[in-house]
Amino acid sequence: MPLTPDEEHLPVSPAAPWWHDAVVYQVYPKSFADGDGDGTGDLAGVRARLPYLRDLGVDALWFTPWYVSPQEDGGYDVTDHRDIDPVLGTLEQAEALIAEARALGIRTIIDVVPNHVAADHPWFTAATAAAPGSPERDRFWFRPGAGPDGDSPPTGWTSPFGGATWSREPDGDEWYLHLFAPGQPDLNWNHPEVRAEYEDILRFWFDRGAAGIRIDSAAVLMKDPDLPEVPATVTGGNHPFEDRDDVHEVYRRWRQVTDSYDDDRVLVGEVWLADRERLARYVGPEELHTVFGFDVMAAPWEQAALRAAVVETLRTHERLGAPPAWVLGNHDVTRPATRYGREDSSFSYARKAWGIPTDVELGRRRARAMALLTLALPGSCYIYQGEELGLDEVEDLPRDLLQDPMYARSGGSNPGRDGCRVPLPWRADAPGLGFAVTSPAAAPWLPQPAHWADLAVDAQERRADSTLQLYRRALALRRRLFDAGDPTVVWMDLGEDVLAFRRGSGAACVVNLGEGDLVLPDGADVALASAATAPGDRVVPPGTAVWLRP
Repeated sequence: MPLTPDEEHLPVSPAAPWWHDAVVYQVYPKSFADGDGDGTGDLAGVRARLPYLRDLGVDALWFTPWYVSPQEDGGYDVTDHRDIDPVLGTLEQAEALIAEARALGIRTIIDVVPNHVAADHPWFTAATAAAPGSPERDRFWFRPGAGPDGDSPPTGWTSPFGGATWSREPDGDEWYLHLFAPGQPDLNWNHPEVRAEYEDILRFWFDRGAAGIRIDSAAVLMKDPDLPEVPATVTGGNHPFEDRDDVHEVYRRWRQVTDSYDDDRVLVGEVWLADRERLARYVGPEELHTVFGFDVMAAPWEQAALRAAVVETLRTHERLGAPPAWVLGNHDVTRPATRYGREDSSFSYARKAWGIPTDVELGRRRARAMALLTLALPGSCYIYQGEELGLDEVEDLPRDLLQDPMYARSGGSNPGRDGCRVPLPWRADAPGLGFAVTSPAAAPWLPQPAHWADLAVDAQERRADSTLQLYRRALALRRRLFDAGDPTVVWMDLGEDVLAFRRGSGAACVVNLGEGDLVLPDGADVALASAATAPGDRVVPPGTAVWLRP
């Protein structure tokens, strides 16, 4: 096969830590499995389904927040980082889950939410009970309002959730900052007690066996204390609340805490930054181990766009001296099986809307191909629960059941993220599609579409060509076919609608992004295909990826 001269290289380590090439499965606990039959997923449900995750072949689990929370933002409004929300279970169950998963060879990564707490957090209730200027308020951002009567917010900053970022105290004259929802007041990370508290939270969970920390909204902790407006032109470090230079002091200290433990622990940052040089500052031997690579997830189903996203991610991580962490979706993002079935198959929060025409079967076919693409690339790969089943976004949920603040704060114009958080289907013929481990049980907290019966775990286990079986085969084959110790990527020229590369091991991945069949060169030996092909067949249909043996 002809090769183009450009190659991408990542650092090679003869004894790379486990997370360099791990497959990590993201668990949204309230939607994974229901262990007590109350309609909401819980830790008992996850423990009961650990054999499923072992058989899938994942190396680690990432849990979205399982802490005590009012659940105004899916658990990202945390009341107590050291305890489990009673709806989900107990601290003892969490400790048992970490140990049981580790006994099966599966590590645990937990979510830590450092930018804000819940409005019922003891610090914030103490702050609102105290007078302006009191020490209790110094842990947050309380300020007088603007205007002659203080009736306007201190700044005009806008929230990623829509709407303002300040709320006025019901019984006071001051306003408090919340970059997200009003129930999530931002912490003041200039305060030494805030920094000490989160370092202790890291130790708390590392002491209980956690192998890593996923850091939510990692770039927005620090704020300019002068609270200026967002400048018309944002350059490195001049944004009043995003990617400020002093945030790196926090992560340097977190790395010291992490490195004080004997075995390999990982810090993974959620960092959305277009500036590659700024992004690179978060990763290194003194700060985070890696950050998520969102470029491929956001790119459309087009050869040039996808190749550019892969190349840029690899080159960025080459500069970082760290492996990428590839993702196709998560608890915030429209599911791939829906996204890739749209005319505009890229992803942007700003473009989420109701009623977008979608060919779900086309999207599911392409999502299977994208799974093989990301699993063939060097680095780690994160799978959001349900992607291995080919689940589509549920876009017809009754509006009175929607819980995501994005929906409420947009005045209903944004569908929000509930559609990718619908409880998983486990048994096709069971009530609630078997979401509850035992019966009888209450209905799942969000209703599942009837067509998901065909996508239930037990139904897919009976079909050799199912998406679940594809994921199982891919995860079993991945390390045997692609040498993690030599993560070179050599691009192959097989046509303008084909994305193809060879890894250092000699194995290759070929994705047909066009509308016609692709005929592989003589001698191509297909090890795995994302769509059904006959043994020895060198034809790759549209929307299909194949792995080729060396």
